[in-house]
Amino acid sequence: MDQRVQQVIVLMESSFGKQVSVTDLAKAVNLSPWRLGHIFKSETGIPPAQYLRVLRLEHAKRLLETTFLSVKQVMTEVGVKDESHFVRDFKASYGISPAKFRQSLPRIQSKDDQ
Repeated sequence: MDQRVQQVIVLMESSFGKQVSVTDLAKAVNLSPWRLGHIFKSETGIPPAQYLRVLRLEHAKRLLETTFLSVKQVMTEVGVKDESHFVRDFKASYGISPAKFRQSLPRIQSKDDQ
């Protein structure tokens, strides 16, 4: 894989909580946004913005599974500001809204529940 694409992926993975644009990523590897998009898509099969969205949704899913953060807190943690886009993208990827996904998880019983 192209070293610049690998570097951009590392930057994406370390930037969940930050707003990062394709322009910012392109500058980090001394490419134009168009050229980065072209190289990135040829290496990964998807454009950089879509790749970042997939990473954020995967991270959000893990947080919903492993933490007690609210959906809004998870959204903020993964760097998404628009709740309607987040819910729509999550539902498109996993077939269920984030809130319903959380509700569908097995509940851990405490000693008080037994």
